[in-house]
Amino acid sequence: MYKSLFSVGGITLLSRGAGFLRDVLLGAILGAGLLNDAFVVAQRLPNHFRAIFGEGAWNAAFVPTYSHVLHSEGLQGARRFSGQIFVGLLVLQLALLALALAFTPALIDLLAFGYRAYPEKFALTVALTRITFPYLLLMTLVTLQSGALNAHGLFTAAAFTSVIMNVVMIGFLAVAFLFPNAAAAASWGLTVSGVLQLALTTFAAWRAGILERFAWPEMTPNVRRFLTTLGPAVIGSAGVQIALFTDTIIASMLPTGGPSSIYYADRIYQLPLGVIGIAAGTVLLPRMSRFLAAGDPGGALHAQNRTMALSLALTAPFFVAFIMIPEFIMRGIFVRGAFTLDAADASAAVLSAYGFGIIAIVLLRSAVASFQAVGDTRTPMLISLTAVAFNVGLKLFLFKPFGAPGLASATAFGAWINLVLLASFAIRRGSMKPDVILWKTATCVSIASCALAFFALLSANPVERLAARFGHFNYLMELLLLGSGGALVYGVVMVAGLRIAGVELRPSARAAAKSAEPPYGG
Repeated sequence: MYKSLFSVGGITLLSRGAGFLRDVLLGAILGAGLLNDAFVVAQRLPNHFRAIFGEGAWNAAFVPTYSHVLHSEGLQGARRFSGQIFVGLLVLQLALLALALAFTPALIDLLAFGYRAYPEKFALTVALTRITFPYLLLMTLVTLQSGALNAHGLFTAAAFTSVIMNVVMIGFLAVAFLFPNAAAAASWGLTVSGVLQLALTTFAAWRAGILERFAWPEMTPNVRRFLTTLGPAVIGSAGVQIALFTDTIIASMLPTGGPSSIYYADRIYQLPLGVIGIAAGTVLLPRMSRFLAAGDPGGALHAQNRTMALSLALTAPFFVAFIMIPEFIMRGIFVRGAFTLDAADASAAVLSAYGFGIIAIVLLRSAVASFQAVGDTRTPMLISLTAVAFNVGLKLFLFKPFGAPGLASATAFGAWINLVLLASFAIRRGSMKPDVILWKTATCVSIASCALAFFALLSANPVERLAARFGHFNYLMELLLLGSGGALVYGVVMVAGLRIAGVELRPSARAAAKSAEPPYGG
Protein backbone atom coordinates (compact mmCIF):
# COMPACT_ATOMS: atom_id res chain seq x y z
CA MET A 1 0.00 0.00 0.00
CA TYR A 2 2.80 2.43 0.86
CA LYS A 3 4.42 1.84 -2.53
CA SER A 4 1.13 2.69 -4.25
CA LEU A 5 0.54 5.70 -2.00
CA PHE A 6 3.98 7.15 -2.67
CA SER A 7 3.64 6.34 -6.38
CA VAL A 8 0.36 8.24 -6.61
CA GLY A 9 1.68 10.95 -4.28
CA GLY A 10 4.88 11.28 -6.33
CA ILE A 11 3.02 11.69 -9.59
CA THR A 12 0.55 14.02 -7.93
CA LEU A 13 3.50 16.02 -6.61
CA LEU A 14 4.83 16.22 -10.18
CA SER A 15 1.40 17.40 -11.28
CA ARG A 16 1.26 19.98 -8.51
CA GLY A 17 4.71 21.16 -9.51
CA ALA A 18 3.49 21.66 -13.06
CA GLY A 19 0.32 23.22 -11.67
CA PHE A 20 2.44 25.53 -9.56
CA LEU A 21 4.27 26.70 -12.67
CA ARG A 22 0.95 27.11 -14.48
CA ASP A 23 -0.44 29.28 -11.67
CA VAL A 24 2.71 31.39 -11.54
CA LEU A 25 2.32 32.00 -15.28
CA LEU A 26 -1.38 32.78 -14.83
CA GLY A 27 -0.55 35.26 -12.10
CA ALA A 28 2.20 36.93 -14.12
CA ILE A 29 0.15 37.09 -17.35
CA LEU A 30 -3.44 37.52 -16.15
CA GLY A 31 -2.71 39.15 -12.80
CA ALA A 32 -5.51 39.37 -10.24
CA GLY A 33 -7.97 41.47 -12.23
CA LEU A 34 -10.78 41.14 -14.75
CA LEU A 35 -9.21 38.44 -16.97
CA ASN A 36 -8.41 36.14 -14.10
CA ASP A 37 -11.73 36.76 -12.33
CA ALA A 38 -13.52 35.59 -15.50
CA PHE A 39 -11.25 32.58 -15.93
CA VAL A 40 -11.70 31.57 -12.27
CA VAL A 41 -15.46 31.14 -12.71
CA ALA A 42 -15.17 29.60 -16.20
CA GLN A 43 -12.88 26.82 -15.03
CA ARG A 44 -14.61 26.34 -11.69
CA LEU A 45 -18.03 25.51 -13.10
CA PRO A 46 -17.05 22.29 -14.93
CA ASN A 47 -14.72 21.37 -12.09
CA HIS A 48 -17.49 21.80 -9.50
CA PHE A 49 -19.80 19.52 -11.49
CA ARG A 50 -16.96 17.06 -12.05
CA ALA A 51 -16.31 16.88 -8.32
CA ILE A 52 -20.02 16.27 -7.63
CA PHE A 53 -20.77 13.74 -10.36
CA GLY A 54 -17.26 12.54 -11.05
CA GLU A 55 -14.36 11.93 -8.69
CA GLY A 56 -15.92 11.80 -5.23
CA ALA A 57 -19.31 10.29 -5.95
CA TRP A 58 -18.05 8.08 -8.73
CA ASN A 59 -15.27 6.48 -6.74
CA ALA A 60 -17.58 6.02 -3.75
CA ALA A 61 -20.13 4.10 -5.83
CA PHE A 62 -18.12 2.65 -8.70
CA VAL A 63 -14.97 1.25 -7.07
CA PRO A 64 -16.71 -0.98 -4.46
CA THR A 65 -19.31 -2.17 -7.01
CA TYR A 66 -16.68 -2.84 -9.67
CA SER A 67 -14.55 -4.69 -7.11
CA HIS A 68 -17.57 -6.80 -6.14
CA VAL A 69 -18.32 -7.67 -9.78
CA LEU A 70 -14.65 -8.44 -10.42
CA HIS A 71 -14.58 -10.74 -7.41
CA SER A 72 -17.87 -12.52 -8.15
CA GLU A 73 -18.08 -12.59 -11.98
CA GLY A 74 -14.49 -12.22 -13.10
CA LEU A 75 -12.85 -9.79 -15.50
CA GLN A 76 -15.33 -10.15 -18.37
CA GLY A 77 -18.26 -9.42 -16.10
CA ALA A 78 -16.47 -6.36 -14.74
CA ARG A 79 -15.73 -5.12 -18.27
CA ARG A 80 -19.35 -5.55 -19.26
CA PHE A 81 -20.52 -3.70 -16.15
CA SER A 82 -18.13 -0.78 -16.73
CA GLY A 83 -19.19 -0.64 -20.40
CA GLN A 84 -22.85 -0.26 -19.45
CA ILE A 85 -22.02 2.54 -17.05
CA PHE A 86 -19.76 4.22 -19.64
CA VAL A 87 -22.51 4.39 -22.27
CA GLY A 88 -25.14 5.64 -19.84
CA LEU A 89 -22.75 8.25 -18.50
CA LEU A 90 -21.83 9.45 -21.99
CA VAL A 91 -25.48 10.01 -22.92
CA LEU A 92 -26.20 11.94 -19.73
CA GLN A 93 -23.10 14.09 -20.05
CA LEU A 94 -23.88 14.98 -23.67
CA ALA A 95 -27.34 16.14 -22.58
CA LEU A 96 -25.85 18.20 -19.73
CA LEU A 97 -23.30 19.75 -22.09
CA ALA A 98 -26.01 20.74 -24.59
CA LEU A 99 -28.02 22.44 -21.84
CA ALA A 100 -24.98 24.22 -20.44
CA LEU A 101 -23.93 25.58 -23.83
CA ALA A 102 -27.47 26.70 -24.66
CA PHE A 103 -28.07 28.44 -21.33
CA THR A 104 -24.59 29.62 -20.32
CA PRO A 105 -25.65 33.20 -19.45
CA ALA A 106 -28.35 31.84 -17.13
CA LEU A 107 -25.78 29.51 -15.55
CA ILE A 108 -23.45 32.44 -14.85
CA ASP A 109 -26.39 34.46 -13.49
CA LEU A 110 -27.15 31.60 -11.11
CA LEU A 111 -23.64 30.89 -9.88
CA ALA A 112 -21.86 34.26 -10.18
CA PHE A 113 -24.69 36.78 -10.28
CA GLY A 114 -22.43 39.51 -8.94
CA TYR A 115 -20.72 39.63 -12.33
CA ARG A 116 -23.86 41.19 -13.86
CA ALA A 117 -22.72 44.48 -12.34
CA TYR A 118 -19.62 44.30 -14.56
CA PRO A 119 -20.85 43.78 -18.17
CA GLU A 120 -17.40 43.22 -19.65
CA LYS A 121 -16.51 40.64 -17.01
CA PHE A 122 -19.86 38.88 -17.43
CA ALA A 123 -19.57 38.65 -21.23
CA LEU A 124 -16.01 37.30 -20.99
CA THR A 125 -17.03 34.72 -18.36
CA VAL A 126 -19.84 33.44 -20.59
CA ALA A 127 -17.47 33.10 -23.56
CA LEU A 128 -14.82 31.28 -21.52
CA THR A 129 -17.34 28.93 -19.88
CA ARG A 130 -18.54 27.77 -23.29
CA ILE A 131 -14.95 26.83 -24.05
CA THR A 132 -14.28 25.01 -20.77
CA PHE A 133 -17.56 23.17 -20.09
CA PRO A 134 -16.82 20.20 -22.42
CA TYR A 135 -14.00 19.41 -20.01
CA LEU A 136 -16.66 18.02 -17.64
CA LEU A 137 -17.77 15.33 -20.11
CA LEU A 138 -14.20 14.30 -20.85
CA MET A 139 -13.13 14.15 -17.22
CA THR A 140 -16.17 12.16 -16.11
CA LEU A 141 -15.22 9.44 -18.59
CA VAL A 142 -11.61 9.66 -17.41
CA THR A 143 -12.82 9.18 -13.82
CA LEU A 144 -14.71 6.01 -14.75
CA GLN A 145 -11.68 4.47 -16.41
CA SER A 146 -9.45 5.62 -13.56
CA GLY A 147 -11.72 3.86 -11.07
CA ALA A 148 -11.40 0.60 -13.00
CA LEU A 149 -7.62 0.97 -13.20
CA ASN A 150 -7.40 1.72 -9.47
CA ALA A 151 -9.52 -1.35 -8.64
CA HIS A 152 -6.86 -3.45 -10.38
CA GLY A 153 -4.06 -1.76 -8.44
CA LEU A 154 -2.98 0.31 -11.46
CA PHE A 155 -2.62 3.88 -10.21
CA THR A 156 0.02 5.46 -12.43
CA ALA A 157 -1.95 6.38 -15.55
CA ALA A 158 -4.89 7.81 -13.60
CA ALA A 159 -2.58 9.87 -11.39
CA PHE A 160 -0.68 11.16 -14.44
CA THR A 161 -3.78 12.71 -16.03
CA SER A 162 -3.47 15.89 -13.99
CA VAL A 163 0.14 16.25 -15.14
CA ILE A 164 -1.15 16.33 -18.71
CA MET A 165 -3.68 19.03 -17.82
CA ASN A 166 -1.07 21.33 -16.33
CA VAL A 167 1.53 20.79 -19.03
CA VAL A 168 -0.98 21.42 -21.83
CA MET A 169 -2.24 24.60 -20.16
CA ILE A 170 1.33 25.84 -19.79
CA GLY A 171 1.84 25.19 -23.49
CA PHE A 172 -1.28 27.16 -24.41
CA LEU A 173 -0.23 30.04 -22.14
CA ALA A 174 3.12 30.08 -23.93
CA VAL A 175 1.32 30.77 -27.23
CA ALA A 176 -1.34 33.07 -25.73
CA PHE A 177 -0.54 35.66 -28.39
CA LEU A 178 -2.39 33.45 -30.88
CA PHE A 179 -5.68 33.90 -28.95
CA PRO A 180 -7.91 36.92 -28.26
CA ASN A 181 -6.48 37.03 -24.72
CA ALA A 182 -4.53 34.88 -22.27
CA ALA A 183 -7.72 33.78 -20.48
CA ALA A 184 -9.03 32.28 -23.72
CA ALA A 185 -5.70 30.49 -24.25
CA ALA A 186 -5.87 28.97 -20.74
CA SER A 187 -9.49 27.91 -21.30
CA TRP A 188 -8.74 26.14 -24.58
CA GLY A 189 -5.74 24.50 -22.93
CA LEU A 190 -7.99 23.07 -20.21
CA THR A 191 -10.41 21.50 -22.69
CA VAL A 192 -7.73 20.12 -25.02
CA SER A 193 -6.02 18.56 -22.00
CA GLY A 194 -9.25 16.67 -21.28
CA VAL A 195 -9.08 15.01 -24.70
CA LEU A 196 -5.49 13.92 -24.05
CA GLN A 197 -6.30 12.66 -20.54
CA LEU A 198 -9.11 10.48 -21.91
CA ALA A 199 -6.74 9.13 -24.56
CA LEU A 200 -4.23 8.19 -21.84
CA THR A 201 -6.66 6.31 -19.58
CA THR A 202 -8.25 4.57 -22.58
CA PHE A 203 -4.84 3.36 -23.73
CA ALA A 204 -3.87 2.27 -20.20
CA ALA A 205 -7.11 0.30 -19.79
CA TRP A 206 -6.73 -1.30 -23.23
CA ARG A 207 -3.12 -2.23 -22.52
CA ALA A 208 -4.10 -3.80 -19.18
CA GLY A 209 -6.89 -5.77 -20.84
CA ILE A 210 -9.63 -4.14 -18.76
CA LEU A 211 -11.09 -1.68 -21.29
CA GLU A 212 -14.86 -1.56 -20.93
CA ARG A 213 -17.05 -3.61 -23.29
CA PHE A 214 -19.62 -1.13 -24.54
CA ALA A 215 -23.24 -2.14 -23.95
CA TRP A 216 -26.50 -0.27 -23.48
CA PRO A 217 -27.30 -0.02 -19.76
CA GLU A 218 -29.71 -2.59 -18.35
CA MET A 219 -31.12 -2.64 -14.85
CA THR A 220 -29.05 -5.63 -13.73
CA PRO A 221 -28.47 -6.25 -10.01
CA ASN A 222 -24.97 -4.78 -10.35
CA VAL A 223 -26.18 -1.63 -12.12
CA ARG A 224 -28.98 -1.30 -9.56
CA ARG A 225 -26.47 -1.62 -6.73
CA PHE A 226 -24.29 1.02 -8.36
CA LEU A 227 -27.17 3.47 -8.82
CA THR A 228 -28.38 2.86 -5.27
CA THR A 229 -25.01 3.91 -3.87
CA LEU A 230 -24.42 6.65 -6.47
CA GLY A 231 -27.43 8.76 -5.47
CA PRO A 232 -26.42 9.34 -1.85
CA ALA A 233 -22.78 9.65 -2.94
CA VAL A 234 -23.67 12.45 -5.36
CA ILE A 235 -25.52 14.29 -2.59
CA GLY A 236 -22.64 13.66 -0.18
CA SER A 237 -20.04 14.88 -2.67
CA ALA A 238 -22.27 17.82 -3.46
CA GLY A 239 -21.96 18.89 0.16
CA VAL A 240 -18.40 20.18 -0.15
CA GLN A 241 -19.13 21.52 -3.64
CA ILE A 242 -22.18 23.43 -2.39
CA ALA A 243 -19.85 25.19 0.02
CA LEU A 244 -17.48 25.98 -2.85
CA PHE A 245 -20.39 27.07 -5.04
CA THR A 246 -21.34 29.43 -2.23
CA ASP A 247 -17.79 30.80 -2.27
CA THR A 248 -18.12 31.43 -6.02
CA ILE A 249 -21.52 33.10 -5.69
CA ILE A 250 -20.56 35.36 -2.78
CA ALA A 251 -17.08 36.08 -4.17
CA SER A 252 -18.70 37.32 -7.39
CA MET A 253 -20.05 40.23 -5.33
CA LEU A 254 -16.55 41.25 -4.25
CA PRO A 255 -14.79 44.04 -6.13
CA THR A 256 -12.65 43.02 -9.11
CA GLY A 257 -9.72 41.03 -7.78
CA GLY A 258 -11.65 39.40 -4.92
CA PRO A 259 -12.34 36.11 -6.73
CA SER A 260 -8.71 36.02 -7.84
CA SER A 261 -7.43 36.34 -4.26
CA ILE A 262 -9.48 33.28 -3.34
CA TYR A 263 -8.28 31.42 -6.44
CA TYR A 264 -4.55 31.94 -5.86
CA ALA A 265 -4.80 31.10 -2.15
CA ASP A 266 -6.77 27.98 -3.05
CA ARG A 267 -4.09 26.88 -5.52
CA ILE A 268 -1.45 26.89 -2.77
CA TYR A 269 -3.87 25.31 -0.31
CA GLN A 270 -4.61 22.52 -2.80
CA LEU A 271 -0.95 21.47 -2.95
CA PRO A 272 -0.92 19.33 0.22
CA LEU A 273 -4.56 18.41 -0.31
CA GLY A 274 -3.77 16.97 -3.75
CA VAL A 275 -0.43 15.39 -2.98
CA ILE A 276 -1.37 13.86 0.38
CA GLY A 277 -5.14 13.77 0.80
CA ILE A 278 -6.19 12.67 -2.66
CA ALA A 279 -3.28 10.23 -2.98
CA ALA A 280 -4.20 8.64 0.35
CA GLY A 281 -7.89 8.41 -0.54
CA THR A 282 -7.17 7.03 -4.01
CA VAL A 283 -5.04 4.21 -2.63
CA LEU A 284 -6.94 3.55 0.61
CA LEU A 285 -10.48 3.02 -0.73
CA PRO A 286 -9.61 0.16 -3.13
CA ARG A 287 -7.31 -1.34 -0.48
CA MET A 288 -9.97 -1.32 2.24
CA SER A 289 -12.58 -2.64 -0.23
CA ARG A 290 -10.23 -5.48 -1.12
CA PHE A 291 -9.55 -6.44 2.51
CA LEU A 292 -13.24 -6.35 3.38
CA ALA A 293 -14.24 -8.36 0.30
CA ALA A 294 -11.66 -10.95 1.37
CA GLY A 295 -13.14 -11.10 4.90
CA ASP A 296 -10.24 -9.31 6.62
CA PRO A 297 -11.59 -6.22 8.46
CA GLY A 298 -8.44 -6.10 10.58
CA GLY A 299 -6.35 -5.55 7.48
CA ALA A 300 -8.65 -2.72 6.42
CA LEU A 301 -8.31 -0.99 9.79
CA HIS A 302 -4.55 -1.46 9.75
CA ALA A 303 -4.31 0.15 6.32
CA GLN A 304 -6.52 3.05 7.38
CA ASN A 305 -4.56 3.81 10.57
CA ARG A 306 -1.21 3.81 8.78
CA THR A 307 -2.57 6.01 6.01
CA MET A 308 -4.00 8.52 8.51
CA ALA A 309 -0.77 8.58 10.53
CA LEU A 310 1.32 9.26 7.44
CA SER A 311 -1.15 11.86 6.13
CA LEU A 312 -1.10 13.68 9.46
CA ALA A 313 2.69 13.73 9.63
CA LEU A 314 3.01 15.10 6.09
CA THR A 315 0.22 17.70 6.37
CA ALA A 316 1.12 19.36 9.68
CA PRO A 317 4.04 21.47 8.30
CA PHE A 318 1.69 23.02 5.72
CA PHE A 319 -0.81 23.79 8.48
CA VAL A 320 1.85 25.69 10.42
CA ALA A 321 3.23 27.47 7.34
CA PHE A 322 -0.17 28.63 6.09
CA ILE A 323 -0.96 30.17 9.47
CA MET A 324 2.45 31.56 10.42
CA ILE A 325 3.98 32.81 7.14
CA PRO A 326 1.21 33.15 4.50
CA GLU A 327 2.47 36.52 3.25
CA PHE A 328 5.96 35.11 2.65
CA ILE A 329 4.45 32.23 0.66
CA MET A 330 2.28 34.38 -1.60
CA ARG A 331 4.97 37.04 -2.17
CA GLY A 332 7.67 34.49 -2.93
CA ILE A 333 5.54 32.56 -5.41
CA PHE A 334 3.42 35.12 -7.22
CA VAL A 335 4.82 38.68 -7.05
CA ARG A 336 6.02 39.28 -10.60
CA GLY A 337 4.59 40.65 -13.82
CA ALA A 338 0.95 41.69 -13.38
CA PHE A 339 0.73 40.25 -9.84
CA THR A 340 1.26 43.02 -7.27
CA LEU A 341 2.16 43.14 -3.57
CA ASP A 342 -1.40 44.18 -2.72
CA ALA A 343 -2.72 41.11 -4.57
CA ALA A 344 -0.26 38.91 -2.64
CA ASP A 345 -1.35 40.34 0.72
CA ALA A 346 -5.03 39.82 -0.13
CA SER A 347 -4.38 36.19 -1.09
CA ALA A 348 -2.23 35.65 2.03
CA ALA A 349 -5.14 36.56 4.30
CA VAL A 350 -7.30 33.97 2.54
CA LEU A 351 -4.55 31.32 2.70
CA SER A 352 -4.17 31.79 6.45
CA ALA A 353 -7.90 31.24 6.95
CA TYR A 354 -7.88 28.15 4.72
CA GLY A 355 -4.91 26.81 6.67
CA PHE A 356 -6.97 26.11 9.78
CA GLY A 357 -8.90 23.45 7.87
CA ILE A 358 -6.11 21.74 5.92
CA ILE A 359 -5.58 18.85 8.36
CA ALA A 360 -9.30 18.11 8.53
CA ILE A 361 -9.74 18.11 4.76
CA VAL A 362 -6.75 15.82 4.19
CA LEU A 363 -7.97 13.33 6.81
CA LEU A 364 -11.52 13.41 5.42
CA ARG A 365 -10.47 11.22 2.49
CA SER A 366 -9.29 8.50 4.89
CA ALA A 367 -12.24 8.85 7.26
CA VAL A 368 -14.93 8.59 4.59
CA ALA A 369 -13.30 5.40 3.28
CA SER A 370 -14.63 3.69 6.44
CA PHE A 371 -18.11 3.97 4.95
CA GLN A 372 -17.43 3.86 1.21
CA ALA A 373 -15.43 0.64 1.44
CA VAL A 374 -18.58 -1.19 2.60
CA GLY A 375 -20.82 0.56 0.08
CA ASP A 376 -22.37 2.94 2.64
CA THR A 377 -22.68 6.31 0.93
CA ARG A 378 -25.80 7.41 2.84
CA THR A 379 -24.07 8.16 6.15
CA PRO A 380 -21.33 10.35 4.63
CA MET A 381 -24.07 12.10 2.64
CA LEU A 382 -26.06 13.03 5.75
CA ILE A 383 -22.94 14.10 7.63
CA SER A 384 -21.73 16.17 4.68
CA LEU A 385 -25.06 17.96 4.38
CA THR A 386 -25.00 18.75 8.11
CA ALA A 387 -21.52 20.22 7.80
CA VAL A 388 -22.56 22.21 4.73
CA ALA A 389 -25.50 23.74 6.60
CA PHE A 390 -23.10 25.09 9.24
CA ASN A 391 -20.59 26.06 6.54
CA VAL A 392 -23.00 28.08 4.39
CA GLY A 393 -24.59 29.75 7.40
CA LEU A 394 -21.17 30.81 8.67
CA LYS A 395 -20.19 32.13 5.23
CA LEU A 396 -23.23 34.38 5.15
CA PHE A 397 -22.42 35.58 8.67
CA LEU A 398 -18.70 36.24 8.04
CA PHE A 399 -18.84 37.58 4.49
CA LYS A 400 -19.69 41.22 5.19
CA PRO A 401 -17.30 41.87 8.10
CA PHE A 402 -14.35 39.83 6.78
CA GLY A 403 -14.79 39.45 3.00
CA ALA A 404 -12.82 36.70 1.24
CA PRO A 405 -10.97 35.50 4.40
CA GLY A 406 -14.36 35.04 6.06
CA LEU A 407 -15.43 32.65 3.30
CA ALA A 408 -12.23 30.64 3.73
CA SER A 409 -12.67 30.50 7.52
CA ALA A 410 -16.15 29.06 7.10
CA THR A 411 -14.79 26.40 4.74
CA ALA A 412 -12.21 25.39 7.34
CA PHE A 413 -14.82 25.24 10.11
CA GLY A 414 -17.13 23.10 7.98
CA ALA A 415 -14.31 20.65 7.25
CA TRP A 416 -13.67 20.09 10.96
CA ILE A 417 -17.37 19.49 11.63
CA ASN A 418 -17.43 16.97 8.79
CA LEU A 419 -14.35 15.11 10.06
CA VAL A 420 -15.46 14.97 13.70
CA LEU A 421 -18.89 13.63 12.76
CA LEU A 422 -17.48 11.04 10.33
CA ALA A 423 -14.92 9.81 12.84
CA SER A 424 -17.50 9.65 15.65
CA PHE A 425 -19.94 7.54 13.64
CA ALA A 426 -17.18 5.32 12.23
CA ILE A 427 -15.66 4.65 15.66
CA ARG A 428 -19.10 3.87 17.09
CA ARG A 429 -19.67 1.34 14.31
CA GLY A 430 -16.24 -0.20 14.70
CA SER A 431 -15.22 0.69 11.15
CA MET A 432 -12.53 3.02 12.46
CA LYS A 433 -10.33 2.10 15.41
CA PRO A 434 -7.42 4.49 16.02
CA ASP A 435 -4.53 2.41 17.33
CA VAL A 436 -1.55 3.21 19.55
CA ILE A 437 0.68 4.00 16.57
CA LEU A 438 -1.76 6.63 15.31
CA TRP A 439 -1.98 8.29 18.72
CA LYS A 440 1.81 8.26 19.18
CA THR A 441 2.24 9.74 15.71
CA ALA A 442 -0.28 12.48 16.49
CA THR A 443 1.66 13.35 19.66
CA CYS A 444 4.95 13.55 17.78
CA VAL A 445 3.31 15.68 15.08
CA SER A 446 2.02 18.12 17.71
CA ILE A 447 5.47 18.53 19.27
CA ALA A 448 7.18 18.96 15.90
CA SER A 449 4.54 21.48 14.81
CA CYS A 450 5.11 23.59 17.93
CA ALA A 451 8.84 23.59 17.20
CA LEU A 452 8.15 24.66 13.62
CA ALA A 453 5.83 27.48 14.71
CA PHE A 454 8.45 28.70 17.20
CA PHE A 455 11.07 28.70 14.43
CA ALA A 456 8.80 30.69 12.10
CA LEU A 457 8.05 33.24 14.81
CA LEU A 458 11.72 33.86 15.67
CA SER A 459 13.22 33.73 12.18
CA ALA A 460 10.75 35.75 10.08
CA ASN A 461 12.24 39.19 10.71
CA PRO A 462 15.94 38.15 10.45
CA VAL A 463 15.22 36.26 7.22
CA GLU A 464 13.42 39.30 5.80
CA ARG A 465 16.44 41.50 6.49
CA LEU A 466 18.85 38.96 5.04
CA ALA A 467 16.81 38.41 1.88
CA ALA A 468 16.66 42.16 1.21
CA ARG A 469 20.27 41.87 -0.04
CA PHE A 470 19.13 39.82 -3.04
CA GLY A 471 17.34 42.68 -4.82
CA HIS A 472 14.58 41.51 -7.17
CA PHE A 473 14.85 37.96 -5.77
CA ASN A 474 14.27 38.99 -2.16
CA TYR A 475 10.73 37.58 -1.89
CA LEU A 476 11.80 34.26 -3.37
CA MET A 477 14.80 34.08 -1.02
CA GLU A 478 12.57 34.76 1.99
CA LEU A 479 10.41 31.79 1.09
CA LEU A 480 13.36 29.50 0.33
CA LEU A 481 15.15 30.31 3.58
CA LEU A 482 12.07 29.95 5.76
CA GLY A 483 10.91 26.84 3.92
CA SER A 484 14.23 24.99 4.03
CA GLY A 485 14.93 25.95 7.63
CA GLY A 486 11.43 25.01 8.73
CA ALA A 487 11.56 21.68 6.92
CA LEU A 488 14.83 20.87 8.69
CA VAL A 489 13.45 21.78 12.12
CA TYR A 490 10.22 19.83 11.64
CA GLY A 491 11.98 16.82 10.14
CA VAL A 492 14.57 16.53 12.91
CA VAL A 493 12.04 16.90 15.73
CA MET A 494 9.56 14.56 14.05
CA VAL A 495 12.07 11.78 13.36
CA ALA A 496 13.51 12.05 16.86
CA GLY A 497 10.04 11.91 18.39
CA LEU A 498 9.01 8.86 16.36
CA ARG A 499 12.18 7.02 17.33
CA ILE A 500 11.75 7.83 21.01
CA ALA A 501 8.12 6.67 20.80
CA GLY A 502 9.16 3.50 18.98
CA VAL A 503 6.97 4.26 15.94
CA GLU A 504 7.65 2.92 12.48
CA LEU A 505 5.26 4.03 9.76
CA ARG A 506 6.54 1.35 7.42
CA PRO A 507 4.01 -1.45 6.80
CA SER A 508 4.27 -4.52 8.98
CA ALA A 509 5.22 -7.88 7.52
CA ARG A 510 1.56 -8.91 7.62
CA ALA A 511 0.45 -5.81 5.72
CA ALA A 512 3.28 -6.16 3.23
CA ALA A 513 2.32 -9.75 2.55
CA LYS A 514 -1.30 -8.74 2.03
CA SER A 515 -0.25 -5.94 -0.31
CA ALA A 516 1.78 -8.37 -2.39
CA GLU A 517 -1.25 -10.57 -3.07
CA PRO A 518 -2.81 -10.00 -6.50
CA PRO A 519 -6.34 -8.56 -6.27
CA TYR A 520 -8.98 -11.28 -6.40
CA GLY A 521 -6.57 -13.84 -7.63
CA GLY A 522 -6.00 -11.78 -10.79
